[in-house]
Amino acid sequence: MTRTGGRVTAASAATLLLLCVLVGLGGPAQAAAYRYWSFWDRGVDGSGWVYATQGPSTARPSDGDVQGFRFAVSEDSDDAAEPRGAARFDAICSGTAARDGQKRIALVLDFGTAADAPAGETPPPTRTACARVPSDATTADALAAVAKPLRYDTNALLCSIAGYPRKGCGEAIADDGPEASGTSGASDTSDTSDASDASDEKGPSVGLFVGVGAVAVLGAAAVWQARRRRRG
Repeated sequence: MTRTGGRVTAASAATLLLLCVLVGLGGPAQAAAYRYWSFWDRGVDGSGWVYATQGPSTARPSDGDVQGFRFAVSEDSDDAAEPRGAARFDAICSGTAARDGQKRIALVLDFGTAADAPAGETPPPTRTACARVPSDATTADALAAVAKPLRYDTNALLCSIAGYPRKGCGEAIADDGPEASGTSGASDTSDTSDASDASDEKGPSVGLFVGVGAVAVLGAAAVWQARRRRRG
């Protein structure tokens, strides 16, 4: 680093400050993923899964609908893992007869993989169930009819199906380990999700531009101060 009269030059000081700002503000924020039960609807034509736009406590499926749940680690709905296994209504509900005033909902319950399981827990095998419930029942009602015990948190977030997992509910997990499940375990092609979109924009953060602007101001001030001293 150059020195003039025993002092660091203004240009060198500004450069050093710029480097500090770039190191402090230029890096991307650490991403986070969450361990939770995701909720899915089978497409109208039965060709694929669609991330549900309502929670199970408000969704009211019709007779003949297929819905799924998958326990996994993911960042958001865009990379959430789909339920695996057979997902045809006629196969799941073939042994359940229709009744007046009731409806039949086919459910696919995918408890996920060992990689996504909380410490000390082992996911049960994926299974299906046919819930016959009153015609005005919600998905939560259908789930309660075939997969107790269920566990919810104080915000009505579904935490546990058939007692799995025993504890925890949508906890954040630092995304610095193996890649989250994503859709790699899905057996069908995923349809576009209707869930809220996250920004895909890339590039420097706003903080970086603010920091560079501050460095420019400080650098100009340092140059002005150096010139004033020489004139004095």
